[in-house]
Amino acid sequence: MSIMQSLQNQFRSVIQWDDPREWEMFRKFTDKGDELKNASKLIIQPGQGCIFTHEGKIEGVFDEAGLYDLQTGNAPFITTLKKVLNAFESEHKTALWFFRKADTVNIRWGTRIPITYNDPVYGFPVSLRGFGNYSIRITEPAAFFARIVSGQENYYAHDLQELFLSRISQPIAAYLANARFSYAEIDAHIEQIAKDAREKTTGVFEELGFALLDFRIEGNSFDEATNQRIAGISDVQADAKAAQLAGVNFSELQQLKAMRDAAKNEGTAGAGMGMLTGINLGNTMQQPNTPETDIKAKLGKLKELFDEGLIDEAEYKEKKKDLLGNW
Repeated sequence: MSIMQSLQNQFRSVIQWDDPREWEMFRKFTDKGDELKNASKLIIQPGQGCIFTHEGKIEGVFDEAGLYDLQTGNAPFITTLKKVLNAFESEHKTALWFFRKADTVNIRWGTRIPITYNDPVYGFPVSLRGFGNYSIRITEPAAFFARIVSGQENYYAHDLQELFLSRISQPIAAYLANARFSYAEIDAHIEQIAKDAREKTTGVFEELGFALLDFRIEGNSFDEATNQRIAGISDVQADAKAAQLAGVNFSELQQLKAMRDAAKNEGTAGAGMGMLTGINLGNTMQQPNTPETDIKAKLGKLKELFDEGLIDEAEYKEKKKDLLGNW
């Protein structure tokens, strides 16, 4: 190859970002050791942009896809770039950073510490965690480059993830604490919570030069202490419902359960408890004959007590026989 051909090849150098890595947001042009001053063309692919710096200052931003001829200088920015490239021998005085203009989707977020507030229904403190994803698009690349990237050769979405997470956690936590959704209401209101959380965090993204395209909540969880409290309440509610179905009050139901447990745990002594249970059951059943206490209702209540395990099979059969014998 002749010296003339070598020089021609130098001045035919093309700058482009032809191998963007997954989740890469910014990359400084350093391809193959080419000197920036020898470039003749700049190619911006769809979904890309480019920032030009000189002597530590941003001189311009390419924000439209296309082929730019750096030799002709047919636009004010190109003319400035062309003059700079021709005036300096060292590539280190000028630089180009490509950046991603396309949407960046499915960036993960999650609360790092539980959000604690008093449940408005149950009255005790609950600790809630949430997680999901969001999508963004850069709108102010020069401002973000100057404030955050600050000359780094590479900047990735995971860097953004940490940056945004550190800033959106507080407004999300404040919103949930003030909204005070009850334990049982969270799942039913998940879409509304996601919508409200997006509104609360949009300003954080805009301040850093990004548009928030969507914000999703994929799931939530409560801490173990909260789950145990709710389980205890559920057990009591189930007992209250069983008492209602059996036609006894809650206190009587608890007595029946205690007798049943004693019968299981105390062997022969439990037999006496079983007899006492039968006596109490008889007292319950021997109420004045009203539309609410006719034979069908009594048999139904008797069956419910048996199904609940409050009386054993022998007691059930004996009492059923008595009821049918008296009918």
